[in-house]
Amino acid sequence: MTSSLVFLGHSTVLLDIGGVRVLTDPVLRGRLTFLSRVVAPVAPADYANVDVVVLSHLHHDHCDPASLALLGRDVQLVAPDGAAGFLRGRGFRRVVTLAVGQSHAVGAVTVTATRAVHDGRREPFGPRAAAVGYLIGSSDTVAYFAGDTDLFAGMRDLCPDLDLALIPVWGWGPNLGPGHLNPQRAAEAVALLRPRRAVPIHWGTLFPYGLRGFYSDRLRRPARAFASAVAARGLPTEVRLLAPGSGLTW
Repeated sequence: MTSSLVFLGHSTVLLDIGGVRVLTDPVLRGRLTFLSRVVAPVAPADYANVDVVVLSHLHHDHCDPASLALLGRDVQLVAPDGAAGFLRGRGFRRVVTLAVGQSHAVGAVTVTATRAVHDGRREPFGPRAAAVGYLIGSSDTVAYFAGDTDLFAGMRDLCPDLDLALIPVWGWGPNLGPGHLNPQRAAEAVALLRPRRAVPIHWGTLFPYGLRGFYSDRLRRPARAFASAVAARGLPTEVRLLAPGSGLTW
């Protein structure tokens, strides 16, 4: 069975694996706190009929309750340990939380939480929940959604036969804080993971109001630098640079 994805921008990706539609970290609005979306808006058809949403952590640019509400209060949410109270308190009724190593089945797909090196606290005064990544797999294919993370040695052992890695290569502003991958460290992650194909995410979508004109290279350069860094290492992974709204099938 073929699988597909559509990169909707930042860390939001629509995966279709085993006939199950999985949406990662949905940010579907044009504005988010002090950030604006600098590419075309997400069309409602791009997130229709989602079977499950996976949330990597509670940071505003990964967990946006207003975006989740567009999917309906009964959408199935898979979230990290410690996030249930925050989500149920905002009216979402179907919440499953996973600790690292735990799994949840949705139809033909199994979602397994993986380690992430990142602070998952909801700033400024929200709950401190875990930050995780996910392996999302069927009998035919396995994808890794890293969420936000720095490198960790266990990446090499996450999956011996990985079809796709969704790898963060930047953030949402001029500089990166701790717990993130830059393009070069993202290429190191690919060397550890050894996926057949990799798609850079977490770039080119959100930027602070008023700063785009001063740092426009931050919206284009990270993904290209990542592809160059993977190629320079001689890795066999196929890197696909996708503009928000475009996709691929495998």
